[in-house]
This record gives sequence, C-alpha cells and structure tokens, in this order.
Amino acid sequence: MPAEITSIDEFVSLSEIALECRVKRSKDVVKLKLRTPGRLYTHKAKVERADDVIRRLKCEIVEV
Repeated sequence: MPAEITSIDEFVSLSEIALECRVKRSKDVVKLKLRTPGRLYTHKAKVERADDVIRRLKCEIVEV
C-alpha cells in the first residue's frame, strides 16, 4: 500500500533512496510519487510550490 507523506522535508529525505519520482500534474494539484525498493510514497503539492519541491528531489524525475 502507498503511504502519503505530508511533510515536504521528509519527502525530500526519502528521495535519496528512491529509484525515481513520478510527477502527475492536474489543474489544482501536483502529485509526486516516490518509488523506493520497499514502498511507494506519495505527496500532494499545490501547483505554485511543486516546482520548488521537484528541484530539491535527489532522484530521477519522470513526468507522467
């Protein structure tokens, strides 16, 4: 089961062990999905803040 992370700092720290981060953009929200070897982590960000979060991630970015 995926786990939703509400803290941006925790999500960025998890990106260090992630294989990739998938970015799903919609009108109101951007969904970020981190695939780690053991689990899928998700985070919902507002469109305005999403690019700042994506720049901080330390894994491969895949736009969906």
